[in-house]
Amino acid sequence: MSTNTPRKPMPSALTFDLHAKCSTTKARASTLTLPHGPVPLPIFMPVATQASIKGLTYDQLKQTGCMLCLNNTYHLGLKPGQSVLDAVGGAHKLQGWDRNILTDSGGFQMVSLLKLATITEEGVQFLSPHDGSPMLLTPEHSISLQNSIGSDIIMQLDDVIATTTPDRVRINEAMERSVRWLDRCIDAHKYPEKQNLFCIIQGGLDLELRKKCCAEMVVRDTPGIAIGGLSGGEAKEEFCKVVDTCTGLLPEEKPRYVMGVGYPEDLVVAVALGADMFDCVWPTRTARFGNAVTKNGTFNLRHISYANDFRPVDEDCPCACCRPTEKGGLGITRAYIYHLAAKETVGAHLLTIHNVHYLLSLMGSCRQSILEDRFPAFLREFFRNQYGDKSNYPAWAVGALRQVGVDLMED
Repeated sequence: MSTNTPRKPMPSALTFDLHAKCSTTKARASTLTLPHGPVPLPIFMPVATQASIKGLTYDQLKQTGCMLCLNNTYHLGLKPGQSVLDAVGGAHKLQGWDRNILTDSGGFQMVSLLKLATITEEGVQFLSPHDGSPMLLTPEHSISLQNSIGSDIIMQLDDVIATTTPDRVRINEAMERSVRWLDRCIDAHKYPEKQNLFCIIQGGLDLELRKKCCAEMVVRDTPGIAIGGLSGGEAKEEFCKVVDTCTGLLPEEKPRYVMGVGYPEDLVVAVALGADMFDCVWPTRTARFGNAVTKNGTFNLRHISYANDFRPVDEDCPCACCRPTEKGGLGITRAYIYHLAAKETVGAHLLTIHNVHYLLSLMGSCRQSILEDRFPAFLREFFRNQYGDKSNYPAWAVGALRQVGVDLMED
């Protein structure tokens, strides 16, 4: 790996306007302007894996306020395939979505979905899920696919390894290879003037490797920076240390994306640690199991206790699902979701609307509290609503927030 190799600055198809910083924590409020419109940060990005969020139309997704969602390069590369994407003019036209799209590189799916994937310097080797034939995803091919998809933010192909592995040599190898692969991605990128390439910080849970990777990635001056390789089963305390360490080394004038984060408490703590962007399948996936995500915790509406509960899914939520009919909403009750959730797909559809809206609204509330410099008070209210008694607060969150000046245990 070359060390701090100077490169010609990349063109950028975004602007990043930092509006406010919390006077206590590292939280930031900003606006990320992309080719398909402005995105208020911090933001949660719902995952539209195969160019759709299961059960939702794009008009319904717009009604949640979403300005940026995520597509998966691996899935779109398999179906409909690159030739179809080129013919139709990219994923925006394919799925009828005129707002922003971020695509992952495809590498994570190779490792997580296909047990027979192996990584070489050339790329990720795997067996086709269709016919078992050998296939290879290189940095160049990943970027070519994302160029065809036409996403507003594209991700480098990185060498993904579980944070829980004890093999430090392999972790170091993955980190250094990710830097080399970034250079190949930069060279292969055809449209830097309209698609923003983000690098991905690797290094496992080793803070020294993370620091080394940050130094290498920052000097390459990509329009945005992601912190990858987390949410893979590591202890939350370790997760927080990595995020805190990395954000402390990243430039203030660029967006910071922590990949694969979606639990509400994880989001607000990561915002406090200085991160801006997040994605996860959890809120949509958990909806399909009858779970409603609310300010007072997550409730499984398949439970018999909701059979005669005629309150809205979340009494304080203004989403289309919860809003009463006299105010233009659907007026859905918990009893109705209970009735639907076991067998009828519309139950999952309605909860998906609610869950996506809730997380987008949560990030909006974070942002407003940062702009008004009352974010510590927001954090205290959030944990009080989620957990009630302070004895129930997760120790990892209490510890992480103390590191940035907020003691949840104080009165």
